[in-house]
Amino acid sequence: MPVSPLDLAVLAIVLISAFLASVRGFTREVLAIVSWVAAAVAAYLLYPQALPYAKQYISNSTIALIAAIAVVFLVTLIIVALLTVKISDFILDSRIGPLDRSLGFIFGAARGALIALVAFAFFVWLVPEKNQPIWMKDSRVRPLLEPAGESLVGLLQCEDPASAMGRVCAAMMKGLGKGEKVDAADASGAAAPGPAEPDAAAPKPAPKP
Repeated sequence: MPVSPLDLAVLAIVLISAFLASVRGFTREVLAIVSWVAAAVAAYLLYPQALPYAKQYISNSTIALIAAIAVVFLVTLIIVALLTVKISDFILDSRIGPLDRSLGFIFGAARGALIALVAFAFFVWLVPEKNQPIWMKDSRVRPLLEPAGESLVGLLQCEDPASAMGRVCAAMMKGLGKGEKVDAADASGAAAPGPAEPDAAAPKPAPKP
């Protein structure tokens, strides 16, 4: 079986992500995630203190709120990012630097695989199988992506089929080839019509003698 463009795309995503994480180091990659989380928490907790200052320059309340949240988020992100760079550079220059780069390579490869998996799951959800190109159907990595995609979709809140997330999960599972058939009425959240009631006015067959 020849190598398809999907195989090359997945391989490229994994290798590029692994290379970048190896250059940056495992510590910097982890602290980068921590910095975004810290910035989000700071924006949530501190925007009430920044909002009065924003209202002094912005008359629109909604825009002032957005500006206050954005400023707190960006300032926190920059401060934490500067600390992250210093810590990660110190570790990379130490004796455990090679280990940090090796762990970064593994982390980056896993991150790249996750990115490719999410992209594949959304593609098969948006594009029906009959409209997918041949090279994607014959890909070598598709048998690996399909069960992994099912597991990923299974982690979502899909218990309620009438909810928006439930309909998205059902559509994704259908695109991955393992879900039950979902018609247009089910995808829109409308209830499927039940069996037709017998017509009371219809003549009944005469009993046999």
